[in-house]
Amino acid sequence: MHDAGIAGHPVLNLIRMPPLYQQSTTSLMHQPMKPQQDASSDRMTLEQFVHAMPKMELHCHLFGSVRRQTFIDLAAASGNRVSRDEIDAFYTRGEKPVGVLRVLRALDAHLIQGPSDLHRITYEYLQDVHSHGVRYSEFFWNPTGTVRVSGISYASAQAAIVLAIRDAQRDFGVIGRLLPSIDREASPEEAVTMVQWMCQHRQTEVIGIGIDYRENDRPPELFEEAYALARAAGFKTTAHAGEFGMPWHNINTAIELLKVDRIDHGYTVIDNPALLQQCIARDMIFTVVPTNSYYLRTLTPQRWALDHPIRAMVRAGLRVHPNTDDPTLHLVTPTGAWMMMTQFGFDVDDMRQFMLNGLDAAWIADDLRQQWRREWTQTFDTLRQRLVADL
Repeated sequence: MHDAGIAGHPVLNLIRMPPLYQQSTTSLMHQPMKPQQDASSDRMTLEQFVHAMPKMELHCHLFGSVRRQTFIDLAAASGNRVSRDEIDAFYTRGEKPVGVLRVLRALDAHLIQGPSDLHRITYEYLQDVHSHGVRYSEFFWNPTGTVRVSGISYASAQAAIVLAIRDAQRDFGVIGRLLPSIDREASPEEAVTMVQWMCQHRQTEVIGIGIDYRENDRPPELFEEAYALARAAGFKTTAHAGEFGMPWHNINTAIELLKVDRIDHGYTVIDNPALLQQCIARDMIFTVVPTNSYYLRTLTPQRWALDHPIRAMVRAGLRVHPNTDDPTLHLVTPTGAWMMMTQFGFDVDDMRQFMLNGLDAAWIADDLRQQWRREWTQTFDTLRQRLVADL
């Protein structure tokens, strides 16, 4: 969870990304997509191919997906407790992006007033990603803030999100799954309480837990009890670790102590070759974010693509899957995130493998996984034949 952006904002040019990213993002941000090329058309551009290929999201934060107009509407309904200037600032991404954790806090503190707001945000998120070829999404939501700050009970909040998931599947065919996420800036006791809520109000669409917010002084070991409780209850587990430049031992702790099924971010794994090789040997899959702003701040524009850890992670043999993280605030869509991977030197063969990595990392039944592997690879390979030029 990092930064902000608004479609077509002039500061996009200040990021000075390679031309490919500038072209794809300015045409693909949260605006209605042009109709996809008809199946009978002969050729596709790379962007059309990436847009059409089957995709999933395994690393996205619900509050980081809020449309700008929805943010404005929520602010108005709450009596404009967040000003229009503040909203504009949330959706502005400059050359050296600033964090947007304040956006997520503002939603809980000022704007989310009832379950219907959560239903709207969830439904719109799934509608947006569906328009970019996403067929399945596992997304994060932080219940602690919603309950403690927004004043909505866990049962009511979860029910609204689950209803939106079902409505979106009915209307668009996209499948959504909810991952309540520990707010690591809250206490370990709050984390345990969150998992207890999940156990008390169990729903099929709620399949696992994550942990997010600032990692700097909140290491994974603080939350061992909550993770043990979740595993014992049969929930799957993941964790943000090695984000914001935090050390590799947080990744190791998440794997060895919390016993997570996958890692979110995890970029500093490359700082420890032994750990990197252990993750490869274990076939641990990392859900990465090409728009991760920490590296936009710390790497020069000239070195950004060359030195970004995602590049080194894949080249070393680690399995990764690209995601949007906070799509509206990162000024990115699923299509845009996948297009960004080409800037790290990855080609269409790599994209095919990333797609398969996602299928292997997703928390779905094995028979469905095998069915999708057959169907998705067939679709991918058929679409590839129509590419104007392969990478």
